[in-house]
Amino acid sequence: EVQLVESGGGLVQTGRSLRLSCAHSGFAFDDWAIGWFRQAPGREREGVSCIRRRDGRSYYLDSVKGRFTISVDNAKNTVYLQMNNLKAEDTAVYYCAAEDPVPGVPTLSPDEYDYWGQGTQVTVSS
Repeated sequence: EVQLVESGGGLVQTGRSLRLSCAHSGFAFDDWAIGWFRQAPGREREGVSCIRRRDGRSYYLDSVKGRFTISVDNAKNTVYLQMNNLKAEDTAVYYCAAEDPVPGVPTLSPDEYDYWGQGTQVTVSS
């Protein structure tokens, strides 16, 4: 069974950076996708970014394009989300989630992901 463990959250000031990590294990297929999602109080969970292992293609929420970068380190079985120029509206609990295998083109819809980590809090203060 796929297991995901997030780390790297914290409290930072506006304009600073954080890097989130998602350590994964247990994939049954070689073609999987991992996505990063976030949920702020009183709001629905939204997809931030995802990446597919097979071709390395990545996708981003419009509001984070140019600021966030998702990457895969296969040697460490870890997916990262580098977040630069953080804004107050980025404050949320961030989750990584996985599809295994990927049925089609990965999307940022939470409903498509089968496995979820426990989440890590990111707070951006102005």
